[in-house]
Amino acid sequence: MAVDSVAVTGGNGKIGGAILAELDGSGYRTANLSRGKRDEDVADEYRTTNMLDAGEVYGSLARTEVDAVVHMGTIPGPTNHPGFRTYESNVQSSYHVLAAARELGLESVVLPSSINVIGAAYQDAPTEVEYLPVDEEHPVTPRDPYAVSKHAAEVTADGVGRLPGAPSIASLRYPWVATTDELREEFAEKDRSPAALDDRWHHTTRDVVFSYVHVDDAARIARRAVEATFDGHEAFWAVAVDTSADAPSERVAEKYFPDAEVRADLAGTRSLISVDKARDLLDWEPQTSWRDL
Repeated sequence: MAVDSVAVTGGNGKIGGAILAELDGSGYRTANLSRGKRDEDVADEYRTTNMLDAGEVYGSLARTEVDAVVHMGTIPGPTNHPGFRTYESNVQSSYHVLAAARELGLESVVLPSSINVIGAAYQDAPTEVEYLPVDEEHPVTPRDPYAVSKHAAEVTADGVGRLPGAPSIASLRYPWVATTDELREEFAEKDRSPAALDDRWHHTTRDVVFSYVHVDDAARIARRAVEATFDGHEAFWAVAVDTSADAPSERVAEKYFPDAEVRADLAGTRSLISVDKARDLLDWEPQTSWRDL
């Protein structure tokens, strides 16, 4: 069955709002499921929904009569909430969405995973990189509540995806998702040479494996995941094709990941994370580089 209508949870947020706009511009009927008051004018329908309440999630998805759901209504990081709240938001809400989607016979579900699933940014230990470019088969070693919750949500999606009648489920491993102005301010107008990056580079979300993605590309891959027809659950890296460092990728790899096995060409400023799987299964190609701003 074709997907004609899509619910976006957390459509009031930066990424959720961009996804609503992308879907609307592509001809889909949309519904925004969010807590609190409506803060956008794109969606065709709005329903106030507590994503931690299974009944409300099921009821909102049923009443909007959508064919698919993009679940962005989670806590975006651990710094402003206790660890248990972050874990609860990311894992419990994802389960509610997955369970409701399967019961209602939805075609596809898109979940917001994170680059932090591999263990990065919010932990003292550096990101453990065994080989480059990192792909979806790379080991994950999360330690903090946010990273662990993203891993747990992916494992939950694995389980639901094995059930009969499960929708297609995509987990999108986003890095720092930035607007044009943010990329210009943080990257294009600053010294991004290795010499300018301090010893705590691995602690900032803007430099995890030196990756990023423009918000429009982030929205586009969500739409492509909604439209995909694979079985079960798949995780996808959703990063720009280049690094966030102003240096050849080979030099960046040698300096910051000297023990990592290099398995593919890192010529030019190629990203240290592969998006080949997203290209192959979702027909997605990131379009925006901070170097062009």
